[in-house]
Amino acid sequence: MPDAAPIEVWTWPTPNGHKVHILLEELAEAGQGLPWRIIPVAIGKGEQFRPEFLAITPNHRIPAIVDPDGPGGAPLSLFESAAILVYLAEKAGSPLIPADPATRYTCLQWLMFQMGGVGPMFGQYGHFANYAAEKLPYAIERYTNEVARLHRVLDKRLADSAYLAGPDYSIADIATFPWIRNPERRGVDLGQYPNVARWHDAIAARPAVQRGIEVLAENQRRGTMTDAEREIMFGKTQFAAR
Repeated sequence: MPDAAPIEVWTWPTPNGHKVHILLEELAEAGQGLPWRIIPVAIGKGEQFRPEFLAITPNHRIPAIVDPDGPGGAPLSLFESAAILVYLAEKAGSPLIPADPATRYTCLQWLMFQMGGVGPMFGQYGHFANYAAEKLPYAIERYTNEVARLHRVLDKRLADSAYLAGPDYSIADIATFPWIRNPERRGVDLGQYPNVARWHDAIAARPAVQRGIEVLAENQRRGTMTDAEREIMFGKTQFAAR
């Protein structure tokens, strides 16, 4: 039989992109690897607004995938990082999405916690504290407090459980870890959250995680955001009707 066509991974080295890179590396580490190839989407240059990307995701956000061999053998396009994690883990038959129904729903619960809380709130902190042209004390205080609150929620959970879904590492951890790493960017001292720190360090030590973080790492923006990048990311370009 010919080799399977690789899954296209349209992505960039952001926390949401890292989720998918890490999962694919973890599957390979476990001998359940799926063929994949990276298609970089340089979001600071506006490549997320290109017609070929919008054909995959009308929300023009990375990551997105195209699996030429989707369900029933038909091609499948998929966006939203959590949906991609569930799909890839299930396609590979990986225990990274638990088979036990109760544990599975606990995993999905914490996956949704990341998608609805950690990602958006940490992102808002990053915007108002680091990228907004006008520093608004109210917004910075609000999201600083929310970042701290979410760390407390995680710390309480991880006081009772080795990983977010239970005793075993899962896609809930893979989704959350990229947002917890580099805590100094959010003014967070992980020493104040010892259970989160323990969990973070255990995940950071995994070889597959280290490889996933390195995907497209040479393209990460260094230094201050340029005016052109700011306009693309936060200005009229971002909000133009398409």
